[in-house]
Amino acid sequence: MKTPKDLAAALAISALTEQAPITQSLAAGFKSAGYTLALVGGPVRDAVLGRLGNDLDFTTNARPDATKAILKKWADTVWEIGAEFGTIAAKHGDTSIEVTTYRSEKYDPDSRKPDVDFGDSIEGDLFRRDFTVNAMALELTTANPIFIDLFNGVNDLAQGILRTPGKATDSFSDDPLRMMRAARFVSQLKFTVDDEIVAAITSMADRISIISAERVRDELTKMLMSPNPRLGLTLLVETGLAEKILPELPKLRLEIDEHHHHKDVYEHTLTVLEKAISMEDRLGGPNLVIRLAALLHDIGKPRTRELIPGGGVSFHHHEVVGSRMTKERMRALRFDNHTINDVSQLVFLHLRFHGYGSGEWTDSAVRRYIRDAEHLLDHLHVLTRADCTTRNQRKAEMLARTYDSLEERIATLKEQEELDKIRPDLDGLAIMDILQIKPSPLVGKAYQYLLDLRMEEGPLGVERATEELIKWWEVNGPKI
Repeated sequence: MKTPKDLAAALAISALTEQAPITQSLAAGFKSAGYTLALVGGPVRDAVLGRLGNDLDFTTNARPDATKAILKKWADTVWEIGAEFGTIAAKHGDTSIEVTTYRSEKYDPDSRKPDVDFGDSIEGDLFRRDFTVNAMALELTTANPIFIDLFNGVNDLAQGILRTPGKATDSFSDDPLRMMRAARFVSQLKFTVDDEIVAAITSMADRISIISAERVRDELTKMLMSPNPRLGLTLLVETGLAEKILPELPKLRLEIDEHHHHKDVYEHTLTVLEKAISMEDRLGGPNLVIRLAALLHDIGKPRTRELIPGGGVSFHHHEVVGSRMTKERMRALRFDNHTINDVSQLVFLHLRFHGYGSGEWTDSAVRRYIRDAEHLLDHLHVLTRADCTTRNQRKAEMLARTYDSLEERIATLKEQEELDKIRPDLDGLAIMDILQIKPSPLVGKAYQYLLDLRMEEGPLGVERATEELIKWWEVNGPKI
């Protein structure tokens, strides 16, 4: 009777043979040069789960220079960027690979970079892996592939539990980023976390400070883009790790006064995130900008919270404060400027719909809604709908109908007036010709005035726009 390990080995070998047959020639290259080669880590886990991708990780006893020489004969392209840490990357057809020399690495207490020592055994290499489900390997340079599972990763994979090969405290001390990886794998695999890991993260959360902001950002992004980010975020908050990397999130767990009722902002935020994810098909699929905006849209509430005499709570202008806080946090995490600007703008705009009331916006207000959202209009539709989390079914249906009507009006106006291409009726050259002026800041001010008028009243036509421009100039032009 086959054991779970036997079945896992058969699944992994079958997946690799059928989906990545080119690895046979890669293994042959290492074997002929006198070295070992094993598929390792996440790809082995994914192969067992039946979802092997085109990004494969290998480990070998060959040193980086020898690995590079072998890969140059096999691959279309070879990169040496990670050679310092024992990793050589390559691409062959549609398959990307990384081959890393057996190693053990650890961080000094005040260092952001690991010290790397190359090893001579795959057993030592697997022991230094982050979690047991990532510490399995498939040795490819033997007569027949050998499945290696020294830490019962197959059983943990079957039970859906995350454990470390050795002591969790030792693992997280060696590489504190593994604490965030735990949250990421919980979100990706929908696993539970071993109590030892939870205790270790809780006691060692401060150690994440030695990890660069870029690496923290990358792990946070992978977690947010997973199928179940709530699970990972919950782990970060409950262990105190979120206070070190995203302190705005746990601060949303506002103390609730029995006389001043309001929503649980933290739970509301996670619900908004899940609702936004459920509507991402409107954005073409998984979307980092909408997920970040949903996560951060209410972070201004703790700073703007005021208790209303007689009961109730207000958060006036939390969207303005939250937009500024979003920029600060995302800059600290080294997100790119384009993503920062898009997310902070969505946070700033997320309450705009509620000025729509029950549907009495003017055409000019709808035009401004479109203009302010610009390329983020569909994102704003998703965020606004996700933000309506009331348990009052009648109110929820009313809000949905109201937003339906707003989207219909937007579609109608966009079709009638080509609002995606909205411009004043006079361009800069025409403004200078009519006013007989040279390029200057006044031209920009005149252009903005005509644009505002266009947004307010719709298309004016050249004749009316010229009249309005001359009136504006009489008041705002230079006085002689």
